[in-house]
Amino acid sequence: MLSLARAGTAALALGLAQPAAAVLVYVTSYSGTLTSLNLTLAAAEANSTTGPKASIQQLAVNKGCAPQASWLTLDKPNGILYCLDESFGNPNGSLSSYKTSWNGTLTQLKRVETPAGPVYATIYGEGGKGLAVAEYQGASFSSYLKDPESLAVVEQVTWTLPHPGANATRQDTPHPHEVILDPTGKFFLVPDLGSDLVRVFLINQTSLTWAPVDPLVTPPGTGPRHASFVIGDKNQTYMYLTSELANTVTGYEVTYNANNTLSFKQIYEAPSHGAGTVVPAAATVAEVVTSPDHRFVIVTTRSDSTFNITNFDPKNSTQLVSDSITTFSVDHSNGNLTLVQLFPSGGQIPRQFSINKAGTLLGVGQQGSGRAVFINRDVQSGKLTGFAGEIDIAGQVTSVVFDE
Repeated sequence: MLSLARAGTAALALGLAQPAAAVLVYVTSYSGTLTSLNLTLAAAEANSTTGPKASIQQLAVNKGCAPQASWLTLDKPNGILYCLDESFGNPNGSLSSYKTSWNGTLTQLKRVETPAGPVYATIYGEGGKGLAVAEYQGASFSSYLKDPESLAVVEQVTWTLPHPGANATRQDTPHPHEVILDPTGKFFLVPDLGSDLVRVFLINQTSLTWAPVDPLVTPPGTGPRHASFVIGDKNQTYMYLTSELANTVTGYEVTYNANNTLSFKQIYEAPSHGAGTVVPAAATVAEVVTSPDHRFVIVTTRSDSTFNITNFDPKNSTQLVSDSITTFSVDHSNGNLTLVQLFPSGGQIPRQFSINKAGTLLGVGQQGSGRAVFINRDVQSGKLTGFAGEIDIAGQVTSVVFDE
């Protein structure tokens, strides 16, 4: 009897479809739900150009991360899923831990209050013992013990502004929108939309505490949102920053200094659709993700309404308005980005997306359409090839995460 791997190789040799592959996917929504999906992906036929199709089954809906579930961080080795709740209009948000299972059932272990508006969480520290959280509405940054039974606070800081920024409506106060690790795991980087800064912190790996070092200062009114790193083929470190208010993607070469600080040299800047493009004034760039092979950078733009696509419901002939996903190739010699493709995201306001470890599939949360969309991707060219499947989720979808 053939193993699954050998059976798949034999099927390819005969020009047959490979066995279907299944994966769990988790989706959050501003309706306060945390939904588990089973996504079964049947391999494409040999002559297919759009890629495999997916069968998507809703397994479980959990309402413990409510009222506005905003972000998911998976601790795969320990089978723990962390969920943030923005809790609009309330003085506090929340952080919850869940035990995952093979069948998609999630068991809530602990829920603790956070400062207002948590939007992003990252695992950090020696042995991955800490969880850092950016709290947009609270103008704060916190870290917690990644013990799912305690979630005890390690350290917190709240910032203020002496006066509103260049965009007074959106920059009335600091608004940290993300916290990510640099490639060495030694530094936090926190894009602060309200302060026009990417704040930088040096991490104490054992105590899990952190100390501020010199930040990256961005032009007034640009509104830094998210960032992602690329390691060049000669170990250069490049960072790509999306700035929501300016709707730009900016590239930097990062230098590690002897005094435990970082320096940033700008090497690229263009609108979210690429150099020389004109993006609608209402559009705002959102997520930026590096491909697993570090050859491409992928960016979502909200409210550009660039595409009209065939309705996912075959019985409905009305076309759907879709915002866009931009793919750039990275020149490892200098960090420059080149436009590869502009592709429909499959809905409106693609707030967040994840890419699977193989680099063959994107899961995109369409906040404006209440939909999770899965898009096939060709690893070699970096291009998105077609829609694998989609599923409607009540409310505004805020994050999609693969359990792998």
